[in-house]
Amino acid sequence: MAHLGSRRRRALALPAGLALTASLGFLPAGTASAAVTDDVLAAVSTDGPKLSYVVNVNGGHGTAKAVKKAIAEAGGTVVHSYDQIGVIVVHSQNPAFAETIRQVRGVQSAGATRTAPLAPVTDTAIESERPLTAEEAKAAAGQATAGQDALEPLQWDLPAIKADKAHEKTLGSKKVTVAVIDTGVDDTHPDLAPNFDREASVSCVGGVPNTADGAWRPGPKESDHGTHVAGTIAAAKNGTGITGVAPGVKVSGIKVSQPDGFFYTEAVVCGFVWAAEHGVDVTNNSYYTDPWLFNCKNDADQAALIESHRRALRYAESKGTVNVAAAGNSRMDLAADELTDTTSPNDTTPVERKVNPSECLDIPTQIPGVVTVSALGAKNLKSSYSNYGNGVIDISAPGGDSTVYQTPDAPAVDGRILSTLPGGGFGYKAGTSMASPHVAGVAALIKSTHPYASPAMVKALLSVQADDTACTNPYDINKDGKIDAVCEGDEDENGFYGEGVVDALDAVRR
Repeated sequence: MAHLGSRRRRALALPAGLALTASLGFLPAGTASAAVTDDVLAAVSTDGPKLSYVVNVNGGHGTAKAVKKAIAEAGGTVVHSYDQIGVIVVHSQNPAFAETIRQVRGVQSAGATRTAPLAPVTDTAIESERPLTAEEAKAAAGQATAGQDALEPLQWDLPAIKADKAHEKTLGSKKVTVAVIDTGVDDTHPDLAPNFDREASVSCVGGVPNTADGAWRPGPKESDHGTHVAGTIAAAKNGTGITGVAPGVKVSGIKVSQPDGFFYTEAVVCGFVWAAEHGVDVTNNSYYTDPWLFNCKNDADQAALIESHRRALRYAESKGTVNVAAAGNSRMDLAADELTDTTSPNDTTPVERKVNPSECLDIPTQIPGVVTVSALGAKNLKSSYSNYGNGVIDISAPGGDSTVYQTPDAPAVDGRILSTLPGGGFGYKAGTSMASPHVAGVAALIKSTHPYASPAMVKALLSVQADDTACTNPYDINKDGKIDAVCEGDEDENGFYGEGVVDALDAVRR
């Protein structure tokens, strides 16, 4: 989950909201009218910062219609309505909008998706961690064996999960699509173009599907993150460049991050609904949803964000989609009794807070049903940065690490993951962002081998086929004499590696 320098900070709730709600005299939820009276409308303030909200509705079309009327009367503008899951995206300058709309009959929850006001965003240049050098490319091509793509000798991650052996049996099916929900995918890259699924691609930035040609691509100064992820999943086996884990399947781009790098709830919800309705078999989610590192159920705004994600993910799975996500790069034990978050909200001013991981979730990765992936380095140890947690991590895969900590065997020269970059390039990155697409690729191989498998079956096979990996204790990754993390659990399932290391070869065995 390499978060691209994403800025997580938090603004306090506006006290004016509570005062205004009280003055409007709203009744408890379930007893108030779904419409707001003319007197109330006259009292609505519209001079606050313009924010984006999600409103989660219970009931059918009739309820949603009445709630939309109430939204307008409370000073909100409906941007898009996902009636399939009862989630409405709203903009409002009423500081009391969320407090007001929560009291309307049929509204289950509502909350602001950000703490910074909506404003035009400017492109932010974000470089690759390290581009591949011409010398490295030439050396690799000289060492490639028959059947290998030119840069495959540098991809230590493929044999680490037996993907090279799996490719001798199958490259995967063109009938299977993996969607990269991320910063955008450059489908013009020579390693991605042969496998790109245009029909399943879209921009969801702002929470509204944009199907204009190329809307799914990153802008000229936007992050290369999604393109890198896409290559790990499905770079074509075409004699040049790198090889993906599932080089025969399709890959699509669902762009959800703003140019400044923020992933907001309305865009992520749009992404999952789009995937559900466009035949996507697997989604990869190498990000966390801004602005909160953890979303807590006892906070009305954050609870609404959790609920919107839950609905969107459940809908996608009901349509046959397996959702895979990165565990995060904060070195945190997500099964601990208490954690300290100093980075949220990252779009205004962060405040330090203590969070209970059982009540405060990293979304989407900790939403029930999502496959949560931790990262390995080149020596098959938990990556130095990877989050962990017994009962939280489902599976592990190569995400890379500093070569200082875990050095790959020759001919590989870098402990990070080599993949595609926009403009036809290649480069190295490390993170649970890089681990998750390895699992998404293996899930695509499973779906290729078992085309009628349900999401539950695909997830079960991922777990059963994973190579059991025992705890690494003591874990002193930098060798300074201090324990850096404690792994709990046994060889079958533990906090560092979950059910084990994903296995691509088993995925293609019938």
